[in-house]
Amino acid sequence: MYIYRHAAETLAGLRKHFGAVLVTGPRQVGKTTLLEESVIRKSKGKIGRVTLDDPVSLEAARDDGGRFLLDHKPPVMIDEIQYAPNLFSFIKMAVDTEKKSGLFFMSGSQQFSLMKGVSESLAGRVGIIDILGLSMREISGDPCTEPFCPTADFLKIRGRSIPDFNYDKLWEIIWRGSMPKLYADPSTPIQAYYGTYLRTYIERDVRSIVNIGDERKFLSFIRACAARTGQMLNLVKLAEDVDVSRTTAERWLSILISANLIFLLKPFHVNIGKREIQTPKLYFLDTGLAAYLIGWDTPAVLRNGAMNGAFFETFVIAEIIKSYINKGIQAPVYYYRDKDQREIDLLIWHNGHLYPVEIKMTANPTRARIEAFKVLDGLPSPYERGEGALVCCYDKVVSLGNMDKALPVGWV
Repeated sequence: MYIYRHAAETLAGLRKHFGAVLVTGPRQVGKTTLLEESVIRKSKGKIGRVTLDDPVSLEAARDDGGRFLLDHKPPVMIDEIQYAPNLFSFIKMAVDTEKKSGLFFMSGSQQFSLMKGVSESLAGRVGIIDILGLSMREISGDPCTEPFCPTADFLKIRGRSIPDFNYDKLWEIIWRGSMPKLYADPSTPIQAYYGTYLRTYIERDVRSIVNIGDERKFLSFIRACAARTGQMLNLVKLAEDVDVSRTTAERWLSILISANLIFLLKPFHVNIGKREIQTPKLYFLDTGLAAYLIGWDTPAVLRNGAMNGAFFETFVIAEIIKSYINKGIQAPVYYYRDKDQREIDLLIWHNGHLYPVEIKMTANPTRARIEAFKVLDGLPSPYERGEGALVCCYDKVVSLGNMDKALPVGWV
């Protein structure tokens, strides 16, 4: 069963303007399926397809890229392009010669090596789409593709398509995660799936980037990161807990970030009394993978466990990021915290305004929960404070005074 991806609209736009389109993202998030459904199926046989997962095709691509493209003439889809980065220079020549849009459609999951080849050979010739796992909107069949920002205009658009929603379903999604396979086939054993996913990731993706040495320690490092989702990054403590050097921890963290498994939310700096904290916060981009790593076996255990608040916040942050990524926009998100312990979970920078967002698992939204928004009243020019939101478990949109509202999590 194919679940419609909101990034399909972005893909449709890019193919009209670029000779090549590249879909990137973590392993198994649906890159190939997106291209197959949005490009191959709709072409009715006019666009070819080849995968470099096939050893014979891969050998041909690596041995003679020019000959390979003669055998697979554009328009063509090339799956797992990262395995043959030598093709990029030949694709560049083909795009420059043909001077047409929509010639090459590529997918790849190893972002570091992939983007190096793209930047060196295809700069200005390729439209790039990053995708993550399924969003809550996609899982629910919600057609809204508007990036989240708590403005009056967004809320008007968002209110047109809010699906029926309950919090048992919410925690099922948080626990299950966002991998398309787990929704296309709900009978898939969750624990077995994520166990296989991690082994494949380490064996096929990580090893091709760097020699990690002790794989058990690397897995322990990933697990330690999952246990810190929603927390400020303390790299020294993280390295100590896994018994590796800080340099190794930095290198491993960069691998997880480049693979889009982890997102570092940077602090917003405006020099309000020079009291802002400058350490990023760490978030897992798939709560299902994080839950598996930590050992939360059921949605109920996760919902009632010690990390329920951290997972709720992580889920909302990831959903907001997806709403931007699916539109081909880098998420303009930050957080605020100062030395007086005043903190705002999320700041969205949009059209010259900062929109504060607080994320709380409460079903009792009150003005007191967004007291920290007041820190933005002292913003220097050119910054201006926009509408704020408390994303929570209440089931209605309610005003919290001034221009702030409490929003049910389903509105994200």
